[in-house]
Amino acid sequence: MNDTCARIAIIEDNPDLREELLFFLQTQGFSAWGAGSAEAFWKQLHRTPADIVLIDISLPGEDGFSVLEYLSHLGNYGLIAITAHDSEQFKQRGLGLGADLYMLKPVNFSSLCNAIRSLWHRMREQASVPDTPVSATRDSSTWALNNDSLTTPSGIALALTPQEYSLIDVLLRHRNEVCSKELLHDLLFGYENDPNTHRISVILSRLRTKARKQAVTLPIRAIFGKGLVFRDLNQ
Repeated sequence: MNDTCARIAIIEDNPDLREELLFFLQTQGFSAWGAGSAEAFWKQLHRTPADIVLIDISLPGEDGFSVLEYLSHLGNYGLIAITAHDSEQFKQRGLGLGADLYMLKPVNFSSLCNAIRSLWHRMREQASVPDTPVSATRDSSTWALNNDSLTTPSGIALALTPQEYSLIDVLLRHRNEVCSKELLHDLLFGYENDPNTHRISVILSRLRTKARKQAVTLPIRAIFGKGLVFRDLNQ
């Protein structure tokens, strides 16, 4: 991962907007490149790496939702959905597929730049975590959080997106303590006057679905009206 400035890829089929975004981000010190379709993006990505991808949802051919879903499974990209669709259904679908942020057009370039810097800061903090477990070392109950995965006591590794990693990281550090969704939202996304705590539920739901596919039951419990807790059954 680049130590100084994020490498940005933009998937936007409007050439004028794409060029405006590229020019602005490059003037802000980012290395940025663009593609007019998902297909062009996949071809370019093999030649030009990216850390954060800005994705227009309404793309010709393969749509932005499909790109989001695939990149989130890879687990090492920051993902920002940009769209003219302001419906809650579109927003929750985008967040559920792994978008770190969901921004509406017309995009405020200054706000976008701040969002990218904040997301990049979180990604770098995650990458700087040593590749060693942060959980307890008891062999019978160890859940090991590594750079990009959660390993179960039986040795099964669940690949994590940046959002999923951040959520598990907080819950493990506060094991057996109930963390409110407001607190989790602040730690994952930054303080907001009116936080959308449903985002935490979406991340957890996606993580549980991923775990079930590998026959893993996560020791995370939702306490109605209070928040989430990672239960260490040996304590």
